[in-house]
Amino acid sequence: MLRTLSIAATGMQAQALNIDVIANNLANVNTSGFKKSRADFQDLLYQTLRPAGSQSSEGTQVPTGIQLGQGTRPAAVQKIFVQGEYQFTQNELDLAIEGDGFFQVLQPNGETGYSRGGSFKLDGEGRIVTSDGFLMEPEIAIPADSTTLSVGMDGTVSVMQAGQTDSTVLGNINIVRFSNPAGLNSIGRNLYLPTSASGTPTEGTPGQDGLGILSQGYLEMSNVSVVDEMVNMITAQRAYEINSKAISTADEMLQMANNLKR
Repeated sequence: MLRTLSIAATGMQAQALNIDVIANNLANVNTSGFKKSRADFQDLLYQTLRPAGSQSSEGTQVPTGIQLGQGTRPAAVQKIFVQGEYQFTQNELDLAIEGDGFFQVLQPNGETGYSRGGSFKLDGEGRIVTSDGFLMEPEIAIPADSTTLSVGMDGTVSVMQAGQTDSTVLGNINIVRFSNPAGLNSIGRNLYLPTSASGTPTEGTPGQDGLGILSQGYLEMSNVSVVDEMVNMITAQRAYEINSKAISTADEMLQMANNLKR
């Protein structure tokens, strides 16, 4: 019975973590570029009371053994980089990546972060920045007399300035890809940092070498499905309840054993 208590406790702890992951997914259902997470679990070590294949008598073997599991534990919380839906915004500074790739963002500490969120703005100097004021890399400044801004599928940024009949190319937006995006380190603000598990970033022109293309005037929304997350939440809640019931049952059986002498 004491083993049952500890096993069921690991199940409750696992489902509590699962609910935390689901709650974070639902909290970011309207966060542009957000990628949902999934909790993965694995069983713990087993206590072998009778090994399979051991001899029961001369010339005979036990076909199946006796192994008692010790419960479960979290193995990983994985980001699922499935494409989110696109929202048409008509905003010139809203960009979406159709396919693989990340925008490059320069953080205040000089370190480059990577993002799928494409909701960009202009700062006081006309530079393209994130909502937190972090510069896009490579840095592109829009002239104050610009009347229209155009971003091509290949990342070419051009503007039409007042009094001119031809557009002026200001630069190119390059994006990067990783061999294992699930290995990136999430730091908030829609930003990721590379790790040894994600591999080094490979920079390139949108639309080339397996990179996605850019769509101006669109935002990639969160890939969280509210219906799926609600189903997952109900499943996790029921699993938590049944593990707590196992603890209650083990406690009742222990109480009955303690009362045998009466």
